[in-house]
Amino acid sequence: MPSNHRVRTCLWFDKDGEAAANAYVALIPNSEIEDVVRAQPGGDAIVVNFTLGGAPFQILNGGPHYKATPAASISVLTEDQAETDRLWDALIADGGEAGRCAWLEDRFGISWQIVPKALAEMLGAKDRAAAGRAQAAMMEMNKIEIATLEAAFAAS
Repeated sequence: MPSNHRVRTCLWFDKDGEAAANAYVALIPNSEIEDVVRAQPGGDAIVVNFTLGGAPFQILNGGPHYKATPAASISVLTEDQAETDRLWDALIADGGEAGRCAWLEDRFGISWQIVPKALAEMLGAKDRAAAGRAQAAMMEMNKIEIATLEAAFAAS
């Protein structure tokens, strides 16, 4: 069934786009596969339209011509440490790689930012010295640890 989204982010994959879309929608609440276009019935997917947290995406299995780059990433604002840990661990499993400062690359080569809401709040705080301490703490992390940020933010 075709979707009613007129605009969506398209991710180019060599192959395995349907597997990636299924993995992604299983991780993020309010996500679903909308439709899959195949060259022939039962064949590999060419296009997968899906939503992540309500945001529209598309994966195109277009072949080896282009590669994903960290210049474009999927950013997820998490509610707490438990959600941050769950998403981080699932996305780096089976060949993904941890990056710095909330960034990672999943096993399909797609870059993600897993950002706790607390980090965004601390970095935007009116107390710029406290925000700077939180930012300095973040710069030492891969996965964001909220308790460590809070300790740095509160230090004087």
